[in-house]
Amino acid sequence: MACPLYKLLLFTALLILQLIATCKATLTANHDEQQDIAVRQVSNVGWEVTYDPPKLNMDMSTTRNVTLRIERIAKADLEDIRSVQLRSEREHVAWVENGTIVIEPLVAAIAYNGSFTVVANFLGQTSFFVELVRMNGTTESIKSSTLPITVIRPERVIDHVFTGSVILLISILYINFGAALDVGALKQIARRPIGPMIGFVCQFVFMPLLSYGLGHLLFPDNYELQLGLFFTGVSPAGGASNIWTVALGGNLTLSIAMTTISTIAAFGMMPLWIFTLGRTIFQRANLVVPYSRIAYTAVGLVVPISAGLLIQRYCPRFSRLLVRILKPMSVILILFIVIFAIVTNLYLFELFSWQIILAGLGLPLLGYCFGFLASTLMRLPLADSLAISVETGIQNTGIAIFLLRFALEQPAADLTTVMPVSNAIMTPLPLLLLLVGLRIHERTKRRAENSLIPKTETDPVVATPE
Repeated sequence: MACPLYKLLLFTALLILQLIATCKATLTANHDEQQDIAVRQVSNVGWEVTYDPPKLNMDMSTTRNVTLRIERIAKADLEDIRSVQLRSEREHVAWVENGTIVIEPLVAAIAYNGSFTVVANFLGQTSFFVELVRMNGTTESIKSSTLPITVIRPERVIDHVFTGSVILLISILYINFGAALDVGALKQIARRPIGPMIGFVCQFVFMPLLSYGLGHLLFPDNYELQLGLFFTGVSPAGGASNIWTVALGGNLTLSIAMTTISTIAAFGMMPLWIFTLGRTIFQRANLVVPYSRIAYTAVGLVVPISAGLLIQRYCPRFSRLLVRILKPMSVILILFIVIFAIVTNLYLFELFSWQIILAGLGLPLLGYCFGFLASTLMRLPLADSLAISVETGIQNTGIAIFLLRFALEQPAADLTTVMPVSNAIMTPLPLLLLLVGLRIHERTKRRAENSLIPKTETDPVVATPE
């Protein structure tokens, strides 16, 4: 057993090093590119730009008036300037109506005053800046201050209903987990924990690093999507893994044990990853790590599991009822979160791009492949390998959405949710294709076996009544 375990650890270490090297190269390239762009675009004019108000917080599909004042305009500055305009760094978030600034080219040492209408188009953050267009067509931005704008989604009743429903369903599900926790089975697995050990490494080492690397490769400049993908990668295994394990002929007992261990371990592993590797994303995104909110969320999930354990000990009859509805509750929770999240947040599909679809599909697909490969290297039976593969690839997107909603302020909370939603939609696709392929293979094999059985005239004939 030592040799396969050594191979697995060596393979994981090499993969981690490759991910780190790739991410570092990508970040370095992006940083150098951004520096080059900044050098090319910044102008050396000494204009002073001020805005009133100095920053804006707006709801989607609303407009606001902004007053712009430019001082210390010299005559020499205007000789090579074709036009001056007020621009947005992210036009899809907010833009300016009639942003061209008209300045008389022959008047020197004047101050410009103008009023502009800002249109909040989509949630997110952007900054307005003054841009100079030279006679040769090149553009330069002024070094002076910018106008930061935050666009958020107005609060709706359906949002509060969705949030409250998710809290209620997740609490009930975790009570069921506590009631279904078989301490005896866990002790038995602990005597030979090779399967859960492989699942733990795949779930809480490979998947967080994979989500971190994919985030940097696919979204080098979008920290909200990086954060959403990372929160999805550090989440425990989803309840649907047990259902898919049964459908694909995997080891259900091992799957349930790994789901239980993964859920309990998540209370320590999720904060560990978020407060270490995840903090680098928070720093680059200029977001504060919500230590208290994440801690409150973890405590809030421990309470229902403890309640389930107490029910299991003191109310065994009620505990058996909770165990019976565990799988239906898991299915209901997954379907509810995915469907209700889509209906409530239809605007998120405006953010969908090939990168988001690729990330939503790539995270579970690579998880399936790595889990199966790691199990094969450890020479586990096919049923165990299927269980570990499914358990690795399926993430509890409900936990990810729950954490993102409560850990982040708007609009970051909404912008990051698009990744677990994409992951929830794309996760079943590879498994569904595999299931269809297995069913076709079984049917073809059955037909081939039947065709090999010779038909004789001695077969019994059932007499038909006259």
